[in-house]
Amino acid sequence: MVTIVPVETKKQLAAFIDLPHDLYAHDPNYVPELFLGQQDLLTPTKHPFYKHSSAQAFLAYKQDRLVGRILAIWNANHNAFNNVSEGQFGFFESVNDQEVADKLLNTATAWVKERGGNNIVGPINLTTNDTCGLLVDGFDRPPMAMMPYNPPYYIDLIKNAGFNNKVDLRAYLVTTETASRRSVMLLDRLEERLRRSGITLRQINLKDFDNEAKKIKAIYNKAWDKNLGFVPMTDEEFHHTAKDLKMIVDPKYCIVAEKNGELVGFSLGVPNVNEVLIKIKRGRLLPFGIFKLLFGLKKIKTVRVLMLGVLENYRKLGIEACLYGRIIKNAIPSGIVAAECSWMLDHNYMMNHAIEQINADLYKRYRLYDKAV
Repeated sequence: MVTIVPVETKKQLAAFIDLPHDLYAHDPNYVPELFLGQQDLLTPTKHPFYKHSSAQAFLAYKQDRLVGRILAIWNANHNAFNNVSEGQFGFFESVNDQEVADKLLNTATAWVKERGGNNIVGPINLTTNDTCGLLVDGFDRPPMAMMPYNPPYYIDLIKNAGFNNKVDLRAYLVTTETASRRSVMLLDRLEERLRRSGITLRQINLKDFDNEAKKIKAIYNKAWDKNLGFVPMTDEEFHHTAKDLKMIVDPKYCIVAEKNGELVGFSLGVPNVNEVLIKIKRGRLLPFGIFKLLFGLKKIKTVRVLMLGVLENYRKLGIEACLYGRIIKNAIPSGIVAAECSWMLDHNYMMNHAIEQINADLYKRYRLYDKAV
């Protein structure tokens, strides 16, 4: 018999966070999430999401053994912005047992229905600005920074629970060697064409980080507003995210496009810290994990481009390809061997085309599911 228990104590929250470490104990591609980061996401007093929305974590037990977890989410800002009444589920983990998966997903669905929802979408680990999607293709290597990972059997567990495919999310991989033979060779020519239109590219200025972040937030909220599941970040949410990212941001991989001093686009790449986190047992920085992280950051060989947006009036000018190309060109002297561009909606033809122009390969695919409540 499967029993579902709401998370109400610190001990239960720790069990919720730690469950994947045991489920994936023998999976060489599993990357532990940092305990402190997960705790931050799941604690209402620590994360600005909970100032406008709510969530409830649940644990699943079978014969007194912890066998699964899920987070039911009600994102009020998402519903208001998109004029919908739906909830989400995230942090889904389960042993390979359909009864466990059904109980978890049904519990999250009932929680959403109690709040007036008529649909539930997931997996979304709080918001679409956090890790989201179920890995459905590309299980042969670890995930990049801030991307999810799961075993293949999750696909059947979610489908058999009555969920339907909603949309696929793409992850592309481009090696610096391949890119250097194609897009980077054309980069100077493309940038010169942009300069003739008054558009220039530059790295962000970390010494003026707060001001740069405000400009980027404005572009983010305008450039992404038609994307599936998009919700404009509140000032507090953006500051919270920017503060976390500042610890790993390298200006070489954060490029902005300007016209007459005004931002019209930007791209953000971060070192793939998962190369280090995969070696940090159970996501604990203390006592020795912090040293692995600090020393490991200098040896990272891959980058993830996690954000790229251009204002609608400036699209189709080649800015997107130049932003990608500049990051890759900057990465080559640093010993970076590959970059992941993720994630893109399956039907975002313009952005997917820009990535394919730099010789990137579609190498992982993620999926969002939904179900009428």
